[in-house]
Amino acid sequence: MANDWDLDTTPGPSRSQRHGRRMRFESRLLTFAVLAGLPAVLVSVLLLWVGNYTDRTRWTLTLFLVAVWLGAAFSLRSRLVYPLHTLSNLLAAIREEDYSIRARDARSDDALGEVMVEVNALGEALRGRRLGGLEATALLRKVMEEIDVAVFTFDGEHCLRLMNRAGERLLGQPSERVLGTTAAELGLGECLEGEAARNLAISFPGGAGRWGMRRSTFRESGMPHHLLVLTDLSRALREEERQAWQRLIRVLGHELNNSLAPIKSMAGTMESMLERQPRPADWEDDMRRGLGVIEARAAALSRFMEAYSRLARLPTPKLQPVEISPLLRRVAGLETRKGVTLAEGPNLMVHADPDQLEQLLINLLRNAVDAALETGGGVRVGWSRLGHYLEVRVQDEGPGLSNTANLFVPFFTTKPTGSGIGLVLSRQIAEAHGGSLTLENRKDRPGCEARLRLPL
Repeated sequence: MANDWDLDTTPGPSRSQRHGRRMRFESRLLTFAVLAGLPAVLVSVLLLWVGNYTDRTRWTLTLFLVAVWLGAAFSLRSRLVYPLHTLSNLLAAIREEDYSIRARDARSDDALGEVMVEVNALGEALRGRRLGGLEATALLRKVMEEIDVAVFTFDGEHCLRLMNRAGERLLGQPSERVLGTTAAELGLGECLEGEAARNLAISFPGGAGRWGMRRSTFRESGMPHHLLVLTDLSRALREEERQAWQRLIRVLGHELNNSLAPIKSMAGTMESMLERQPRPADWEDDMRRGLGVIEARAAALSRFMEAYSRLARLPTPKLQPVEISPLLRRVAGLETRKGVTLAEGPNLMVHADPDQLEQLLINLLRNAVDAALETGGGVRVGWSRLGHYLEVRVQDEGPGLSNTANLFVPFFTTKPTGSGIGLVLSRQIAEAHGGSLTLENRKDRPGCEARLRLPL
């Protein structure tokens, strides 16, 4: 009999079939109720008819017993079926995402009441999750509308399904007009092919220039979709270019003024000296000193322009296998002003331009020795393997760095005869090899440490 109460899990039942199973359940319930009272009714009727009663009394009592029996059976069926109908309506409302309906008589002191309590709790929990989901979706849509990045969503057929306000400005059309249009028709076909992250030069109705493209995939309703994000790089590049020009003009103006101001002053002094009559007895010595100052400032300006030319014309590195150990020994041996301690490391090989890499190491070592000579400290050079990178460390025991913000600013120097391009040129060489160069004060003692990292 327990199998008669099992739910049929056969996939795809029709509405009429479900209705038929429900009616059969009610019929079985009524049948069980009738059969449960049948023995008592039969015994009562039998005793009634074998007793000393009139026919009228017999028929009256018999009909009363049958009516009570059938009424009790139908009442039992109704009291069991009605809560199930209520529970079914509640579950249907939850399925339709209507969480405002609640079951009455939800109590924890009987089995059916516990079911109603749990259904009410389920509805409240789903209501909270739905509210949280709606709020998160609203926030996501608001963020997408406000960000200045074009966002597009395409389905598996490369048809547009969603775009934000920045995408509308880029395409020059509202989303209502272009939803369902293919990526090729929108000029975005190449964005859905090839590498998922790259830079492109594309023209759109709403703008032209270089764009940073990022593409990823996600699933919605089990179907694959493409998420495309386009960032305008031209504006950022123009701003960086403007700032670079401002820095360059500021540095050039500073250096030119430093040289032209004394030249102008000395030229004016010499002109006034020549106009004086009679001339002073030592006017020739004054003229020679003035011409010497002009020559010195002109030479300084020439060295500055030569240094700038070197910085601007750094050639592309010609890569070839380079052993680090012999290279560092050779560079350390070039420094004759102070002995350099060489901390041996593993025998590693990198692909680099040997001339540029040697120039980089010479610049670092020269700066370290200059700093160490001020305090009488030492200089130490070592190297090691750090993951997939070679790390070269140049440590000095000098006074340390007083201003780390301007280390890599072109032409900035704290040395009286410095050009201010050594560190800038060194970092350019490191980055041209796919590496990096950093300088920082040492933490264990006074001094500075330069770290050069190159890919192995």
